[in-house]
Amino acid sequence: MKRSGMLPYIEGALVIAMSVILGMIRVYRLPWGGAVTLLSMLPISLYSIKHGVKKGIEISFIFALFQFIQGISDGLFAWGLTPVMLISCIFIDYILAYTVIGLAGIFRSKGAVGWISGTVIALLLRFICHFISGAFIFKSLGKLWDGFSTDNTYLYSLVYNGAYMLPEIIFTSIGAFAIYRIPVIQKLIVDKKADLSS
Repeated sequence: MKRSGMLPYIEGALVIAMSVILGMIRVYRLPWGGAVTLLSMLPISLYSIKHGVKKGIEISFIFALFQFIQGISDGLFAWGLTPVMLISCIFIDYILAYTVIGLAGIFRSKGAVGWISGTVIALLLRFICHFISGAFIFKSLGKLWDGFSTDNTYLYSLVYNGAYMLPEIIFTSIGAFAIYRIPVIQKLIVDKKADLSS
């Protein structure tokens, strides 16, 4: 394989490392999973914007595996989930939720609007994954979060997952826009005319 063919994978390894490190810097963390991080989704989003959705999905899938490993260290197996709930949680809350971040490059040729809308869509899809998990997997656990209680499992999941995903979406979108406004970095990301067709 040519050196130029290896470059996207080297960049992919670097953005995964950056996202993992940024993911460890948590502004706040919720008791049953989920946290507001220091722009941990931004490097993966920018990678997808630069290299396209296909490569973005590949790299974000690997990132999802790292998130699963992080979930284990955060106590995933100590949450009292049944085997079916655990497998569903691993697939929806980790593999699927973090892999969809690779879709951030879907509108990458549309300038700042494309960068932001692609990032928002990708992170909204991640939120939907967590919402589904909260509503259909965790509903039977009946655990409270800082005194918040409701019999409506959908409302509970919306509030709980929205509490960290809304800030993540806002901060990551602002980060994407800020990066777009830096001419040197913008040129590094979008100066691949042939790549924009993929």
